[in-house]
Amino acid sequence: MLPAGSRLTRRDEFASVVRRGRRSGRSRLVVHLRRADGGSEPRAGFVVSKAVGNAVVRHRVTRRLRHLVVPRLRQLPLDTLLVVRALPPAAAASSAELGEDLDAGLRGALRKLSGARGE
Repeated sequence: MLPAGSRLTRRDEFASVVRRGRRSGRSRLVVHLRRADGGSEPRAGFVVSKAVGNAVVRHRVTRRLRHLVVPRLRQLPLDTLLVVRALPPAAAASSAELGEDLDAGLRGALRKLSGARGE
């Protein structure tokens, strides 16, 4: 379970991360990362639209992603905001496949984020 202090909950936070953050896409999901000001712990949120499937499928995908993000969230730098957006192929993916895509997406987005900070 994702602790309450580690969740993105407000619409403006989601919008900020998706619009101004660094993105790394894979076949089943897209990872958005942004650094915020304030020195707080990393926080995460999930976007699983109706294109992924009905409510049962969407909730299953969200639970799998939440379970996968919890250990990875601790490895992110402070002030990191993470949004994981599931794409329709995520509905048929196993947890292992989602984990591989999540890891690859995080690596790509972190690389882009650190490159943007260095400029």
